[in-house]
Amino acid sequence: MGGLTRKEEVMKCLNELENDKKRGVTAAELSSYMGLDRTNISRYLNELYKEKRMEKKDGRPVLYSSIKMLKEDYVSNEHCILNEENISNEDYISNEDYISNKDYILNKENISKENKQEKLVENKDSLEMLIGAKQSLKLPIQQAKAAILYPPRGLHTLILGETGVGKSLFAEVMYYFAKESNMIAHDAPFVRFNCADYADNPQLVVAQIFGVKKGAFTGADCDKEGLLKKADGGIFFLDEIHRLSPQGQEMLFTFIDKGYFRLLGDTEKKIKVEVQIIAATTEQPQSFLLKTFTRRIPMIIVLPPLRERKLEERYYLLNEFIIAESLRLGKSIYISKNAIRSFLLYDCPNNIGQLKSDVQLSCAKAFLNYKINKNNYIIVDQSDLQPRVQKGIMKLQEHRKEIDCISKNMTDILRFSNEDNLSRNFELEVNQTENPQNKSFYSIIEKKIEVLKKQKMDETSINDILNIDFERYFKKYINTITTNFKKDEISKIVDLRVITVVEKMLDIASEKLQREFNQKVYFGLSLHLQGSIERISSGKKIYHPKLNVVRAECREEFIVAMEIVKIVEKEFNLDVPLDEIGYITMFLSEYNDENSEQLEEKVSVLVIMHGTSTASSMVEVANSLIGEEYIQALDMPLTMKAEYMLEKAKEKVKEMYTEKGLLILVDMGSLINFGNIISNELGIKVKTIDMVTTLIVIEAGRKAINGRNLDSIYYSCQEIGRTSIQMSKEDYKNDKEFIIITTCFTGEGAAERIKTRINSNFKNIENVSIIPLDILDKEDFLKKVSGLKEKYTILAVVGTVNIFIEGVPFVSAQDIFMEQGIRYLENLLDIERDFLKVRKALINELTELDCTKLVANVRTMIIQIEESLNVKIQHDAQIGILIHVSFLIDKLKHGRNEIIFKDLEDYRYKYINEFILIRQSVRILEQIYEVNIGDDELAYMVRMVRENVVTV
Repeated sequence: MGGLTRKEEVMKCLNELENDKKRGVTAAELSSYMGLDRTNISRYLNELYKEKRMEKKDGRPVLYSSIKMLKEDYVSNEHCILNEENISNEDYISNEDYISNKDYILNKENISKENKQEKLVENKDSLEMLIGAKQSLKLPIQQAKAAILYPPRGLHTLILGETGVGKSLFAEVMYYFAKESNMIAHDAPFVRFNCADYADNPQLVVAQIFGVKKGAFTGADCDKEGLLKKADGGIFFLDEIHRLSPQGQEMLFTFIDKGYFRLLGDTEKKIKVEVQIIAATTEQPQSFLLKTFTRRIPMIIVLPPLRERKLEERYYLLNEFIIAESLRLGKSIYISKNAIRSFLLYDCPNNIGQLKSDVQLSCAKAFLNYKINKNNYIIVDQSDLQPRVQKGIMKLQEHRKEIDCISKNMTDILRFSNEDNLSRNFELEVNQTENPQNKSFYSIIEKKIEVLKKQKMDETSINDILNIDFERYFKKYINTITTNFKKDEISKIVDLRVITVVEKMLDIASEKLQREFNQKVYFGLSLHLQGSIERISSGKKIYHPKLNVVRAECREEFIVAMEIVKIVEKEFNLDVPLDEIGYITMFLSEYNDENSEQLEEKVSVLVIMHGTSTASSMVEVANSLIGEEYIQALDMPLTMKAEYMLEKAKEKVKEMYTEKGLLILVDMGSLINFGNIISNELGIKVKTIDMVTTLIVIEAGRKAINGRNLDSIYYSCQEIGRTSIQMSKEDYKNDKEFIIITTCFTGEGAAERIKTRINSNFKNIENVSIIPLDILDKEDFLKKVSGLKEKYTILAVVGTVNIFIEGVPFVSAQDIFMEQGIRYLENLLDIERDFLKVRKALINELTELDCTKLVANVRTMIIQIEESLNVKIQHDAQIGILIHVSFLIDKLKHGRNEIIFKDLEDYRYKYINEFILIRQSVRILEQIYEVNIGDDELAYMVRMVRENVVTV
């Protein structure tokens, strides 16, 4: 369809589909046929219809046809939500010239700009375009029309309603209706005055409304015209009329009775004007207004609060507000379906005004994340909502029918934009992996700081957003260093001058602080200073975001650091900045016995599920298999309200929580959002995984007991949940290049030296690339690794801190400089090449299976078996399992029988744990290849594993 515009493509495909079906075509059918977003398709179809290039037949759903069909009048279906005739979000955005300075809330039948203009010309009825005109606002609109059209000049009106229900907007729309109905001139004024602005000075309020005669009071040095005079021929809107003093009310009803008024302080001159008064108040009239005044206001209109309006109406309000933010930002805004549901259901006591404010706040937070994290899209997710808004999802069950009606055609992510640059359903895409060149963590910090400072954020906010926990990184960094290092081994990676300087520094620090520093600090500080000295020498800036915290909490160490840093300055002839002294201080203070004990604290795991015993049963099985009563459970009976369960969960979390965080495992529904809500309310670190299986619960408990951090456990459990999806990808490469990732905490210096060491000592390293990455920003690091996994086979990660990447071995930097690490890497490469040879051999034997996928799938199964049983299967046995399972799947696909395992029942009873866990891992293969692996075959796999393991 090369040279065709998108609209022409829609027309062409409509013809093709129509000829095929021999009838009209729906927008959904055309969307599926073209593989494009239905909302965009709907908009193009309506544009073509306006251009009289096609016909449409109204109904459910609307049918579009390029063949001339019998025309029917367009019937607006106010109650059909998100059906084909409801136009896309993009159409809403095109209302750039809202009648009321872009705050005018349009009903859904007023779709595009052109449509809106046609509607105004035909009906001249702005009131009917308000959201809810045919529903909650039906009576108020009838009253408003009566008030405006009543001869000869309309009826004075009082609008009642809570804060934020839209009283001011309603009054302004009445003004536009008056002009459209020719009750007032086209250029008639609309004058607005809020009586609360000068409520503490009643005389000034009266002066503003009626005007002042010269000398009426001190400061009145000339006659001044009042707002009532300026409103002559139009409408005078008095907001918060209850704040008008009794004197002011009396003067106003005198004007209503007689049609004239006098300036404040004038007893003679009468001023005549023709003005219709519209007043508004949040209070009951009898409480604050004089009876003599209220009797003169014949029309009283009550606007309903948001809680009394249908969710359908709230949905269209949300549309308008999100689109307004999209226009303000000049970018599309994406919002998750659950976030929409939360906005629809949360308690919003201050009505439409608060709803708009909360939408703006969430969009602003999403925009900040977009700028800081350099995402491709502005995405509003559940976590971006205010805690009170997040709680809305708890009411999902109470409003299930209405919510389902609204959201039945929604995708998981909705797009709000006036741009026409996305032609398919939105999918979250993995960011393009950066060129794998290592960057110093200093550079990363500087770039983030620069962005945040431009937004005029204070230091505290910047540190929170950076989310860099220096203390934890240093603890992990130091804790992974072995103590059996010798000076000549360290010199392979660190300059000998640096080593000598560090020795002198730590000798002085040990004497001053009365503290012994072991090899961990010695090696860690040497690596760190190597990079820092190179950076300072090249003129690059060093920044420590938590310098003030370090100075305050580690006073003694900071003083010592200031003293010993002089050794560095003298030896290398440079000036060490205060920020670098902050880092040295952390090395002197962080590693001690107390801190080591803190590292033993573990992540808590809580399972919450619907049903009277679902969670308890699953946890019982998991705890039994991991050998410790560690995981805890909460059952949620189906009759229990989500709000009550949330409070119960909060109490449980308070009881279980540790500094290392808490992982919540849930099944579905409102439970999915508990983690975010609890995290925000209690200010603690919580992550949530939904749609969990027993295998995921076991994985979480086992890794928590082993001391893994929250992020590591979370990503590992996510990987298990996504395995079946990842295995079905069509983009497997036949021969991915091998890579080794080298990491360091402090920047490019140590990582590059590790790379040099591997390059110079690794045998048969051809076709293996070494990529240095920094690990200060762990989220950024894991994102890069995820991108690299798509392109390469990651042989290992070599560095000073183990980030625990699932399925990727870790080798410590120290081991690389003690020869054993190099031998281990060489062994890993041999293993990978053996698997490659097996795969190529299988291709010749199993011609009906994709052996590239098959080998990858079986290897993933083997890794999961190792993880779940906490064992390491010998390499030769892994090759044997791979070959055995590959031929087994081929045999089962062809319907051939399995072999029989002697004494199966006794063997299964004896090794029941292994049977259960290996069955879980095998099940993924069964799903992918649509086979059933029986217990006899499973028993042989259990035996192969048991007899060929090394416990880890």
